[in-house]
Amino acid sequence: MKYHFKSVLLAGSALALSLTSGLAAADTLRFWTTEEQPERLAKQQEMAAQFTSETGTEVEVIPVTESDLGTRATAAFAAGDLPDVIYHTLQYALPWVEAGILDAEAATEVVNDLGDNTFAPGALAMATTDDGYAAVPVDGWTQMIVYRKDKFEEAGLAAPTSFDTVRAAIDALHNPPEMYGFVAATKVDENFMSQVLEHVFLANGVSPVGADGFAPLDEAKTTEVLEFYKAIAEASPPGELYWKQSRELYFDGKAAMIIWSPFILDELAGLRDSAPPTINDDPTTRDLAAATGIVTTFAGPSNPEGAAWGDVRYFGITMDADTDVAMDFVKFSMDEGYTQTLSIAPEGKFPVRRGTADDATKFSVAWSELPVGVDRKAPLSELYAQDMIDEIVGGLDVAKRWGVDDGQLSLASKIVNSQVINRVVRQFVDGEIDAAGAVAEMNEELAKVQ
Repeated sequence: MKYHFKSVLLAGSALALSLTSGLAAADTLRFWTTEEQPERLAKQQEMAAQFTSETGTEVEVIPVTESDLGTRATAAFAAGDLPDVIYHTLQYALPWVEAGILDAEAATEVVNDLGDNTFAPGALAMATTDDGYAAVPVDGWTQMIVYRKDKFEEAGLAAPTSFDTVRAAIDALHNPPEMYGFVAATKVDENFMSQVLEHVFLANGVSPVGADGFAPLDEAKTTEVLEFYKAIAEASPPGELYWKQSRELYFDGKAAMIIWSPFILDELAGLRDSAPPTINDDPTTRDLAAATGIVTTFAGPSNPEGAAWGDVRYFGITMDADTDVAMDFVKFSMDEGYTQTLSIAPEGKFPVRRGTADDATKFSVAWSELPVGVDRKAPLSELYAQDMIDEIVGGLDVAKRWGVDDGQLSLASKIVNSQVINRVVRQFVDGEIDAAGAVAEMNEELAKVQ
């Protein structure tokens, strides 16, 4: 077993420092986290202090800016000075195992000890290696179609779970400027459009990557995607649209459907003064939340099972770690300390571990009772019906991302970041190119991405 003899520091937490005073030579576990906002950092420090209280092992919580994480990890690896545990995004899980940064054997043992059947299958699948798991899933969120459930019910419409049901709802509810059927993402240089488009492509079973790298887009399936996207764009207001306009129009009662992240959930219920619902004269109203439904998994005609677009975060145990202590810390963070871990930002940290062998819904229930909001606080279970909460959490069971199943997440990320798909889809929506031409141009341009 390897030990770290370091001065005791817990990233500025007064509580944690008071617990560690006088123990300058104590063993210390180093934990890198990208959750560096003061309130979120404090939550992690409290959880770390709980671990210290139970085990005697001090924890140094080290904030790292997410955009710097890759270069910081590479430099620390080269210097033989990696931390014990890193909280990281999906994009690093498999590449860091291949590079020798992460200890997949240790992560796999943690997952197995906690019970792999207690985790959301989709979250585990995204980090699967030949022999186990690259890292331990911690939390995640799934992109949602947010829709006016009250208007759907009044019109006798089915929930927007497919291309066809979305189109049917547009036909029935699109009545601008009083009500737009949809607010699509059309601003090409916004990552929001990339995210929405990947979800729509996945819904119809279309991906630009395969096991061998770039895979030309299937013309028939991609044409279905293009035509659907044009339909939702034509049901949207004119202009360069992204998350801002979609939220504003929905909050003003002028949009039947939008696609958004779950970070909208507290705002939707009037808990954030900087983004209040304007559907009536009360900026704290919960009326819009009560009138809203969500869909995480939706399907295109060529993929009846559909797909959810998910973002998952992981605990990676490094090759430089004091392995046994690091494993204990991750287990604690995913068990006794898991509710505290999720409390960092419950509206965007869905529990990827639903419960334990003895209580299958322990953490899902605890999460739903955590307060969300900024200027006012309330638990999600008070704001939304149980079936909606189940839908929110359930998306992680089947969540997907381009390239994960094929071991090509890195290439897929480069394709997304190139914004080629955004640009060509916008050209098709604007009538500058036909479907066949759009597919051909995307294939030609995406083949150059390396």
